[in-house]
Amino acid sequence: MAENRTSGTPLPRPAPQPGAEVAWEVLVDGGVGQGRGKGRGLEAGLREAVRAGRLGAGTQLPSSRELAADLGVSRGLVTDAYAQLTAEGYLISRQGAGTWVADGRQEPPRAAATFAADDRGGPDDLRPGLPDLALFPRAAWSAAYRRAMTALPHRALGYPDPRGLPELRAALAALLARRRGVAAEPDQVMVTSGVAQAHTLVGMVLHARGQRTTAVEDPGSPEHIRLLAATGLTAVPVPVDAEGLSVAALAASGVRSAVVTPCHQFPSGVAYSAARRSALAGWARDSGGVVVEDDYDGDFRYDRQPVGALQGLAPGHLVYTGSASKSLAPGLRLGWLVGPPDLVAEAAERKRTMDLGHSVVEQAVLADFLACGAYDRQLRRCQRLYRARRDALVAALARYAPGAEVSGIAAGLHAIVTLPERYGPEPRFLAAAAAAGVTVRPLSHYRTSAGPHTAADDRVRLVVGYAHLPPEAITRAIRLLVPQPVRTARRLSCEAREAGR
Repeated sequence: MAENRTSGTPLPRPAPQPGAEVAWEVLVDGGVGQGRGKGRGLEAGLREAVRAGRLGAGTQLPSSRELAADLGVSRGLVTDAYAQLTAEGYLISRQGAGTWVADGRQEPPRAAATFAADDRGGPDDLRPGLPDLALFPRAAWSAAYRRAMTALPHRALGYPDPRGLPELRAALAALLARRRGVAAEPDQVMVTSGVAQAHTLVGMVLHARGQRTTAVEDPGSPEHIRLLAATGLTAVPVPVDAEGLSVAALAASGVRSAVVTPCHQFPSGVAYSAARRSALAGWARDSGGVVVEDDYDGDFRYDRQPVGALQGLAPGHLVYTGSASKSLAPGLRLGWLVGPPDLVAEAAERKRTMDLGHSVVEQAVLADFLACGAYDRQLRRCQRLYRARRDALVAALARYAPGAEVSGIAAGLHAIVTLPERYGPEPRFLAAAAAAGVTVRPLSHYRTSAGPHTAADDRVRLVVGYAHLPPEAITRAIRLLVPQPVRTARRLSCEAREAGR
């Protein structure tokens, strides 16, 4: 179907109604016809534009002279069309002022599809994985944005290097070397849309190299399994113990790659021991394998010395991935991977075909944010607040669930809570928690295979996220969470006594 675009020139006009737009260009479906049909075609096209909502209520139309010139028709034909639609109530025309779309004529626009980025948000949601979004440093980020936009040359606004802005890659290499012990030159750093894209790109490279299976931690992140599956790789669960991933089990599995969270294992909170880290790096070197290191919660520690990235132990065989999702906000979609040059080059080619590279503006802002010290200040601020929230969780559990064991709290943004046996079994506890309005994840949710704490043990083990809630909300959620099973157990006891009479 033919289309005509009608546009006007910016002549002086009276101010439109509040919130109205000026239609300097109007899309008219079907053209304006031929001969006598031109007038009817123009009327029909404008009428449909109003009905479909392309011309919203209060929108000012081009003058009859402008529209006639754009369409190549007589001014009288446009004047007649405007008059007809005014008579029908679609338009409002005022002598010497112009023509507007009337209120109440256009059909309601179809509701746009909405996509919930995260279904959480209630005050009693204890699921892990979300920072406090209110801590995002808006003022500092805005200042960095202004500086970056002032300094960014015009040529930088073209299609970017898929590896990322050189200034940001250099800043990230320096930051990661200083804070995480990552050994890499800027050309080994690649900017990604978060850790998820980093893992997807690495998975695509591994698949292209002939791999079909990759080891994952058990318990571990379900997201790792989903991302691997999307690239054609099958996840092979390998057990995690008190020192980290079992390297003996990894070697026995026959895989040639693994995805791990050694700094603060998700979800157990275990920090890989020095011996286990060395053994894992040795496995990668000896087998020619690839270890993908997800530096999960690596920026937040409270009661222990910094643990360097595993990548520094075997840079030729390890791929380090991280992001600003927890330190700043996940909505920024700013992440990075660091790897051997050949792997980074292969990943960059796949990113080029995927999205042509990350937003240059956001990269420039983050580069400035790192260079001026604002990122380090943000990390210190978050660490102080998250430590207080961790302490609030521990205090609330001591008060409302005496005997509960809390682990994995020396770092990170969540804790493992093991409740006394009286709170089990797990299904009943979770049902009672849901009835109390509290959302929480059991440790079993993150297990791929049956383990010692699944079938044979009735103790309830929870993965409790606390970073996104203020201390008073944490206390409230624990108070709601814990008493429910106690009342249920007492009720069952009473019922048992009644049945025995």
